Amino acid sequence: MNFELNEDEEMLKAVVERFVTDRYDVERRRGYLTETAGFSAENWSLLAELGVMSVPFSEEAGGLGLDATATAVIFEALGRGIVVEPVLESCVLPGLYLAAGADDTVQEEWLPALLSGEKRMAVAHVESGSRDGSLWIEARAERDGDEFVLNGEKLYAIAGSQVDAYLVSMRESGDATDAGGWSWYLVPADAEGLTVSEWRLSDGTWTASLSLSGVRVQAPARLSDNRTAFERADALASLARSAEALGIMEAMFAETLDYLRTREQFGAPIGKLQVIQHRMAEQYAVLEQSRALIELAIVSDGQDDFTRHVDGARAFISDASLELGHEMIQFHGGMGVTDELSIGQGHKRLLVLSRWPEPPQSTLDRYALAS
Repeated sequence: MNFELNEDEEMLKAVVERFVTDRYDVERRRGYLTETAGFSAENWSLLAELGVMSVPFSEEAGGLGLDATATAVIFEALGRGIVVEPVLESCVLPGLYLAAGADDTVQEEWLPALLSGEKRMAVAHVESGSRDGSLWIEARAERDGDEFVLNGEKLYAIAGSQVDAYLVSMRESGDATDAGGWSWYLVPADAEGLTVSEWRLSDGTWTASLSLSGVRVQAPARLSDNRTAFERADALASLARSAEALGIMEAMFAETLDYLRTREQFGAPIGKLQVIQHRMAEQYAVLEQSRALIELAIVSDGQDDFTRHVDGARAFISDASLELGHEMIQFHGGMGVTDELSIGQGHKRLLVLSRWPEPPQSTLDRYALAS
């Protein structure tokens, strides 16, 4: 089986790696987090200009029309830099939802603006009754002539700070746990009756909670029920998060390996201690396992078991990444938990990736049931 990248994928990989080299180090990342939206507006525009936002979208939608391999490649490269720009949550995932279910007018208004970096959007789905990734939607949408009236609360809209609109899941019929009877609605950020509360996650990035009270949207704001396409978008997003986690793990491992080769105790590098070598070898094996699982998911793209393989990769990487992070912190001592080193920054990002949008045990359960 050929795992070599094609010319387009190699070019994208090189472009993102150059972006990380030119734009990211420990201090600059900390500075980006202090900016108004929690990331660099200049970096955001540059990523759009480089085509990073456009990778999974069809050429008809203004994208590059590339497959899951390209998505994994660019997010792994972004992960190595622990990049704070929310490419997935503010552009790719909501954009894929729009491409799957929005009518032509809505797509023409929003998709080009998302792919160019001019506008941002966030997905709001989780409610207070949600547990371990299970479906729970109490927020309601009621039809009123040519409009829908939306009421409810959403706990999380990841990267939802200062966006231009939200995609909000709203129930139209049935109980909170019913698989059917709900749809996605596009809600402008300045809609009357929408209240947004912003706060930071453990990795320093912004998220938002939404309260909708009598929010009115026009009928085209309701996305059609294209469940197959939505599930494909969710699987691609999960693959991107796992690839990002792998990139962070690789960066933490490489930095720690360099530290162990240079940090001396009793006149010798601590990396010469056999117990440390064994522990690093164990984590190297974890990296290789993680990469193998992502590659298994990639080669199954377009097949019926693509989502299952993505779930398998995420279930393993979510837990393994935190264990690797703990080991790398241990080798650095107390300074490993601080933001003075990328080790601490990377581990905090892994905490978020491992628990969003569900804990790894829930992903593993779904993987087991599908096997």
